[in-house]
Amino acid sequence: MNYQIITSNQELQNVCDVARKHSAVMLDTEFVRTRTFYPQLGLVQMFDGEILSLVDTNVITDVTPIVELLQDQSVLKVLHACGEDIEVFQHHFQTVPSPMVDTQVMAAFLGHGLSTGFAALVNEYLGVELDKSESRTDWLARPLTQKQLDYAAADVFYLLPMYQKLHAKIEEMGLWQDAIQETELQLSKRVRDTNPENAYLDIKGAWQLSPQQLSILKPLATWRYEQAVKKDLALNFVFKEADLLTVARYSLTSWREMERRECDVRSVKRYGRVITQIVNDAKETPKGEWPAKIERLVDMTGYKQVFKLLKDELKLVVDKSHLAPEFLASKKQINQLISWVWRKDKNPEALPDLMQGWRKPLLGDKLLAKLEANR
Repeated sequence: MNYQIITSNQELQNVCDVARKHSAVMLDTEFVRTRTFYPQLGLVQMFDGEILSLVDTNVITDVTPIVELLQDQSVLKVLHACGEDIEVFQHHFQTVPSPMVDTQVMAAFLGHGLSTGFAALVNEYLGVELDKSESRTDWLARPLTQKQLDYAAADVFYLLPMYQKLHAKIEEMGLWQDAIQETELQLSKRVRDTNPENAYLDIKGAWQLSPQQLSILKPLATWRYEQAVKKDLALNFVFKEADLLTVARYSLTSWREMERRECDVRSVKRYGRVITQIVNDAKETPKGEWPAKIERLVDMTGYKQVFKLLKDELKLVVDKSHLAPEFLASKKQINQLISWVWRKDKNPEALPDLMQGWRKPLLGDKLLAKLEANR
């Protein structure tokens, strides 16, 4: 396994030029994400079958060649379990790989669980046992050890022959376009612009609050999100989610009250004054401007019975197919379908996953018929 470490703009230009002459390139990233809002990129790995490169983006000042490669429509980008990698590309390069296929998705079409790891698939399809001991290493440290470099290189070196084997099987089954489509669906869920004004909807337990309490939680959650982005801090390192709920629930307007309710002391001392101001301002919000009560789908009349009916129908389809149930229809996707019928009046502009692509004829139409028969 030969590889080169790319540390200059010219070297990067050269290897990207070569990669763009191939029909497919294997990609991976190594990053650190502990206290930060955004992933901190350590390396980008590239293998086109000819050259294996470990790109040190910490010393390269012009990443334009990578951006151009990612956007080159004549080169298929192959990744495994690409979810977090997509966030890395979007943040550091302001673009995402296109066209792209995810080998984890490809494996799922062959009957593997959607969360099947890279090492397990390499072992099964190539008979190689990978050393994954460096998976939690510090990729920002310099110099990187030989073991770290070998680990990073292996992730794309073995990705190529594994992809080739999966591709042959997928093509034989006539599922190649489905795999591409499913990868695009997964990509679309990762590439999303968050509206800070709706950050409160992502806070677990927000459904427990009244509209008046939500009128306090909403600006608090917006403030926390904007602080996290500005300071590049994980949300809970700005102010803990549970503490935000506590402040909103009890309309706390002093740091002493916050400490008495066991909010994190350090965060209260750092942000107590601004939070107090936000709460005081929010308490002046007219009733007509309070957010609506968050109604959970699971609390709606008849939900449990309908969900069980759909799960039973899913099992029948799974038994006739080779697909893992969580890949065919996760709980979230089933709930998305129910919500689409019950709450969105089957809005064609907001189609759920189960009513799109390969899932629709295989399962979606059947579940929709069950849903409508039991309204």
